[in-house]
Amino acid sequence: MPARAQQDSGHGDGIAVSTAARLEDLEAQRLPLTGFCYRMLGSAADTDDAVQETLVRAYRNLASFDPARGRLTTWLYRIAGNVCIDMLRGARRRALAIDMGPAARDGDLGAPLPADRFVEPMPDSRLFGVTDPAERVVGRETVRLAFLAALQRLSPRQRAALVLKDVMAFSARETAEILGTSVASVNSAVQRARAALALDPPQPADVLDPENAAQRDLLDRYVAAFEAHDIDGLARLLREDAASSMPPFAWWLHGASRIAAVMAASDACAGDRLVPTAINGSPGFGQYRPGPDGDLHPFALILLECRDDRVAHIVTFLGTAARFAEFGLPDHPQR
Repeated sequence: MPARAQQDSGHGDGIAVSTAARLEDLEAQRLPLTGFCYRMLGSAADTDDAVQETLVRAYRNLASFDPARGRLTTWLYRIAGNVCIDMLRGARRRALAIDMGPAARDGDLGAPLPADRFVEPMPDSRLFGVTDPAERVVGRETVRLAFLAALQRLSPRQRAALVLKDVMAFSARETAEILGTSVASVNSAVQRARAALALDPPQPADVLDPENAAQRDLLDRYVAAFEAHDIDGLARLLREDAASSMPPFAWWLHGASRIAAVMAASDACAGDRLVPTAINGSPGFGQYRPGPDGDLHPFALILLECRDDRVAHIVTFLGTAARFAEFGLPDHPQR
């Protein structure tokens, strides 16, 4: 798994700087901290809490930071790692619907499950601040839903070691310092984590690439077919082994023909509109539904995972209308 560079502040360690400058350095780490905590927790709300708690603890203890003993980022991630591991004690493992049981045969969703059973979506804007295309590709690959769900199968400390070393690009020595353990223990934890992921690897998918003309064309055709409620057109865009799921339900469908048959049996999406966004390094949409007033209203976030110029997985996050602004989506799009 390629690593994404961890950026330090421009202030030299060991040089006395003002408290205001150090506070600025801490705040500059909010975005990468969000990426770390989200990969650890798989929850948008828990990530917000973890990042805020990390920064509050850091602010309160800033006077205890000694630049002669290590980097500010190492000290900060030690706090973040402790916060996340504490939050994960006794927590239920988050997963995807496709990991929870066999595929359904019809459109009966059943009863919804608690929100803490599922990996939650996160907008790309809250995860990526780098401009280098190669770093963006790596970053997007490591926040894909399937990768996050795979991470949740690891123990919290294995997860932390893997994310810190392989994703955040801390050295084994720095990772050991963050986790309060030895370099040998870190290397062992990372090896076990890699082996566990290799035994049941996440399904591959194409990461979002705005410069990819074939991907843009696929998404344009998907939107056109969806908004026209053209079931046959949608089916032609799906891989034969495509899946469709709708958290917070464990319900999911397998196969393009089955998905098309269930969609054809309902006109619930007729008249809906899609507005593009970016979710978890993948193409995403805000789905809007006409209301009694005739206006379009937020309904659900949709994430598509694509592979080989076809749609491989459709995830419709029901109950996410209140989060549209977070994804840069308008309250009421133009028709």
